[in-house]
Amino acid sequence: MARGGDDFEELPAEVLTQAAAAFGLLASPARLHLVWTLMQGESDVTALAERVGGALPAVSQHLTKLKLAGLVRSRREGRHVVYLVDDPDVETMVRWMLRQLAERGGYTTTPGRVRDLGA
Repeated sequence: MARGGDDFEELPAEVLTQAAAAFGLLASPARLHLVWTLMQGESDVTALAERVGGALPAVSQHLTKLKLAGLVRSRREGRHVVYLVDDPDVETMVRWMLRQLAERGGYTTTPGRVRDLGA
């Protein structure tokens, strides 16, 4: 049911465009899995590929897209590049959504790999 009246909040088109781009990136199960995994702790690309069960080149490409969108960031640690979630609001939203869907489906969120998503 649509609500009318003075309580309607209009959003600028630029905000809607940015949100759609972020949701579009997170619509990929592989990228969502990477974000979820990085929410558990920062990681370099090799360890991340092992954790999610993805091929190193594919994981690297997904991380590049997530980084360009500002959803993750990287920092150099010696010879390794370490990735981490850059936006606490995105982390809150992803955590809430995945837990809600897991509860509705009768699943529990447990540490470890999400099956059949790969990267």
